[in-house]
Formats: sequence, C-alpha cells, structure tokens
Amino acid sequence: MAEITRVFDLLKHSLDKFKKDDLVAAKRNGEWIKYSTEYFVKQVDALSLGLIAKGIKKGDKVAIMSPNRPEWNICDFGIMQIGATQVPMYPTLAENDIKFIAKDADIRIVFVSDKTLYEKLNTVKTRDAANFEIYTFDEVPGLPNWEDVIALGKEKESVDLEEYRREIKPEDLLTLIYTSGTTGTPKGVMLTHNNLVSNIRESSKLYPAGFTKAISFLPLSHVFERMVIYMYLYLGISIYYAQSMETIAADIADVKPHGFTTVPRLLEKVYDRIVEKGSQLTGVKRKLFYWALDLGLNYEMDGANGPWYECQLKIANKLVFSKWREALGGNIMAIVSGGAALQPRLARVFWAAGMPVLEGYGLTETSPVINVNGLRKGEAKFTTVGRTIKDVEVKIAEDGEILCKGPNVMKGYYNRPDLSAEVIDKDGFFHTGDIGEIVDGQYLRITDRKKEIFKTAGGKYIAPQMLENKFKESIFIEQVMVIGENQRFPAALVLPSFATLEKWCERKEIPYTTNEEMVKDPQIIEKIWSEMEKFNQEFGNWERVKKIELLPVEWSIDGGELTPKLSLRRKAILEKYKSQVEKLYKNANE
Repeated sequence: MAEITRVFDLLKHSLDKFKKDDLVAAKRNGEWIKYSTEYFVKQVDALSLGLIAKGIKKGDKVAIMSPNRPEWNICDFGIMQIGATQVPMYPTLAENDIKFIAKDADIRIVFVSDKTLYEKLNTVKTRDAANFEIYTFDEVPGLPNWEDVIALGKEKESVDLEEYRREIKPEDLLTLIYTSGTTGTPKGVMLTHNNLVSNIRESSKLYPAGFTKAISFLPLSHVFERMVIYMYLYLGISIYYAQSMETIAADIADVKPHGFTTVPRLLEKVYDRIVEKGSQLTGVKRKLFYWALDLGLNYEMDGANGPWYECQLKIANKLVFSKWREALGGNIMAIVSGGAALQPRLARVFWAAGMPVLEGYGLTETSPVINVNGLRKGEAKFTTVGRTIKDVEVKIAEDGEILCKGPNVMKGYYNRPDLSAEVIDKDGFFHTGDIGEIVDGQYLRITDRKKEIFKTAGGKYIAPQMLENKFKESIFIEQVMVIGENQRFPAALVLPSFATLEKWCERKEIPYTTNEEMVKDPQIIEKIWSEMEKFNQEFGNWERVKKIELLPVEWSIDGGELTPKLSLRRKAILEKYKSQVEKLYKNANE
C-alpha cells in the first residue's frame, strides 16, 4: 500500500485498496452520476498533463470557484500533483475580494462552475486587466471548458507525471486559503501537504468500522470539508454530493449515508423541524413525543443516568427516535459538527436518538482540527470540543486564549510575515484568538472569540456567543446577535422563527400578514421578549439582555450577514442595522 506523505498519494492509496464504482458521486437531472476510482484518477492525470501543456509549473497558483461537485476534486488533485498551489475561492466572494486574491496570489487559471461565475470573474479580469484564464465545468456555448484542458492533457500522455510527483515534498505548499476578510483585507493561509496529512491521519481515527458512505454539503472552499473529503478517501468512504442546501433532506433520505459533517446552524434547523412536527401531534402520540424529547434532553454519556433511564431510553428509541433516524436515512453512525459552538441540548438529544454528534474545534490556520470528541467511552464530553488530537499541543494563556502547536499549524500568511509573527510566537505556538479552558484535565471548552468579547460602559465583559446559543434554544428564535460594546447594557437584534410564529398566531387567532408587519406587532414583541427572559434568568445581571429589536429578513451569506460557514459577520450586521442599534440605545443615557 502506498505511503501517504503528500495529499495526492491518496490517489494510489485508493487504487491499491479501495477500487469502487462510486468513489465520488453527484446528482444531475435527478440521477446520481458515479465516478469510479479508475475513471477519477485518469481524469486527474489528464488534467495535470493539460495544465503542464498550458505552462503551469511548480509553485504557480490555480484557483477553483465552484460549489461542491466531482470536477472540484479532480481539479484539486490535478493541480496539486504537479506541484502547483490550489487556491479555493467561495462562489459568493465580492468582486473586490476576487480582485485582491487574484492579484495577491498571481493566479494563472480559474476553474468555475457555470456561466454566472464566469461572467463574475470575467468582469474583474476585464476591468483590472488581469491575466488569468477562466474555464467552466458546465458546457456553455462559446466559453472555454475544463474539458479543453483535459483534451490537451490526453495529447501529452507521453509526459511522465511521476517525475513531477517526485519533486514534491511533504513540506511543500499545497494550498493557499484566503480567510473571509471580515476584519479587513483577506489573508492567505499557507497550508502544506504535511499540515493536511497529519490532520487526515488523526481525524480518521474517529470513524467506526462499517462507515462506508457519506454525504457532503459544506463548501469545499473551506478547509473543514476539504480535509474531511481527503479523509474519506483515506478510509475508502464513498462521497455523495448533495445538490444544494435546499435539497439536503431529500438527498440524505435518498443516499442513506452513514454520516456527514455539518455546522450547528443546520442541526438547529433539523431539530426545530422535528419539534414543530411533534407539537402538531395530539393525544397519546403527543405525550409520547414530549416524554422522549425530555428524556433525550437529559441524556448523559456512558450510561451515567443509571439503569432505569437506559431502560426508558430503549423504549423511546423504539417508539420515537427510530422515526428521527429514518428521516435522516436510517443509517447514521456519526455526525461531525464544527465551525461554531453547538448547543449542548442538541448534542444530548442526537446522542440519545442514536445519532451521535461529535463536536470539534479548529481553524483554517490549523488544517483545521485541533480538538474533537470521539465515539468510544471516555472520548467525549458535552459542552466541550473533546480531546486534543495526537501530536498537537494545546495550552491556555494567562488571558484565557487557546494556543496550539503541532504539525497541523500553517506555514504562515502569504506575503505577510508581519501578520504571521503576530499569531505564531517564538515558541511555535499559534494564537487562535479563541478563549477556552481545559475540563477534567483533557477536554477543551471554548467560551468565546477573543475579538468578539466586549466590555459594557460599566466595565463588565460580555461573551456574546454563549448568550446567543442559549437564546437560540427557543423554537421562536431563529437568529440572534447580542450587542452592547461601551453601552450601559447588552441588547439584541433578533430574527424570529417566522414558521413557528405563524403557527403560534394561528393558535392564538392573531391575523398573520407579512414578516415586516408582524415584527412590529406588540403581541409578537411581547412573545419573543418572554422567550428571551426565560433564558436571561440564567445569566448574571450585567449579562442580561435588556432590550431587543426584531428584524423581518433572515440573515444569509448572499445578504452579507453570514460567513460561508454560517457564522455572524458582526461588523457587517452592526453597519447594516445601524439605525435599529441607535434606536435600542437612544434613551440609554437618560
């Protein structure tokens, strides 16, 4: 079996150990198109040869700007195995970010999914006289297609790719990933083959025997999903790409995967839909549903609740939770959550339902995993992100910041040695910018982002993520952002769950018009405030939200309020809702 020291070694590894008809698959026109291991590798090699024919050399930068699809993977491997550097670009990038990345990385070629992205890139190229070429994955009449590069490669089959592979060392640059730039100019994170390989090896130890099929929907442009895809190949797990975020439920039911990776926001939506359906039941079925739900919300690891609880849980699993599992395909063995803090109630209830959610933690700069919960006894603890992976060292600085050192830590920021020196100290520890603590001597708990913690006018520190996660436990609250820096008290911008609110209005015989009108309705405001107040009681007096402003339009990536991993863009939200924030604090000093 091939030794894996560089990410493209996964190709030979797959051929030697996991020849299959569905190495990767995607749905087109209602049908799953499967790529066999042999076909996939042949396409990768042809693309590599085509890039060589186009004059791409070791160290050149080639970008991919596309939603998840097999062509993304083929190009990724085709770029890396000739020593070029792959630059993933989110399809939702603003034009000024595209311009910056193209210039900073000196990108030679960009592969895009469709005509829309081609036109977006071409606008930047034409306006700024950039010299990169653009190829589409979709066949678009009159536009250069990625198959043109593959066709070039098939004419160069006499070229020995092994000569190119031999020149690539584990410490060579694999990818340049630009951060979203929420705090200013995007930074190019330099990750090597060794960075990713170290993470692949250790993360793969989480997965149980029999886990052979996964569904993927988180963006490959983010290092979390990308590393996971490499890890699936390492383990011989077939990869099925969901068509879109809107079709996830149907695609999961169709594929019946053994698991997937997700962000908490999506699990929250799944949970809220389940609870909403349960609330529509009547009589004995309704009582049974809420009994099982309450049981699940009180779940403890490793049978800690005792024999009587475990006996009840078996009944709940048979009568109620089995239906939850069927809704997610019926074969789930593990779900991995990352990107943001997971509400403990979600972790408990999914574990109780036999679909364990393994919460992990990491950053782009750490390839990404630093800590993660496991499936075996003693490997997981609620409210934490688990134990530190092998060969990585974590320590907590005096101010509570999490520091990390290991083979997963980036080479630095591209063209920015000054910024690299700010985050990697002389001892080699990367400063994560997150605040945390070690629990029971082995589990890491994240308490907040260092940059997001703010101080009120009274000098009290507020950790907004912790409060926001608590408020979102209400089925009436879809999204929330706690504010109050340099103000007398914390307040919050709140997006109600309009689907839940509409059903509540129906029960209360309150006419429902539009979201814009309903967020101004005194009865609605009072209802949402009563939900906030339930959770406010769990906080110290200085932390409690004193005022709220309801907003009518859900935050999104396209709207600019969320990052691609669905985290809040706090500065953008504050700017967008400046008048509402001013209204909240208008009389604060009187």
